[in-house]
Amino acid sequence: MREGRRRRGFERAASLVLARIREAGESRGFAVSRLLTHWDDIVGADLSDQARPVEVSYGRGFGATLTLLTSGAAAPIVEMQKEQIRERVNACYGYAAISRIKLTQTSAHGFAEPAKAFTAAPAKPEPDEKATRASLKATTDVSDDNLRTALARLGAKVLSHSKQE
Repeated sequence: MREGRRRRGFERAASLVLARIREAGESRGFAVSRLLTHWDDIVGADLSDQARPVEVSYGRGFGATLTLLTSGAAAPIVEMQKEQIRERVNACYGYAAISRIKLTQTSAHGFAEPAKAFTAAPAKPEPDEKATRASLKATTDVSDDNLRTALARLGAKVLSHSKQE
């Protein structure tokens, strides 16, 4: 048997790269690498496409500053959700580690992964004619016009969506 060979049998691939991920994360201030690896789970798919964590810096006071990289167009949206992001990130850490979030703006081409950076959401198909007729028929008894229209649109989308799956 060679020296240095593992004697435990098979190991998870994640455990083989865990030390390197931790080392890379700690060099940029990330004490918990889960913030980098599970960013879309922490903040949600919509927000993870618009911003990504760059650095955690610790100042003199209590709490750290999380720097997020975003495009100029998405910055106002991310700015309005900074408090929610801070709460979710602190939930990931398990305590109030982040006290402030700072945004850094760049172009959409400034991200390391250009394929994922700011791709538009796929267009949702319009409901088919049969589903639209069925939902209009189902809502004929509703007296309020606005409510009837909204329910008919919702019903058509639900009926079309269930057929696609």
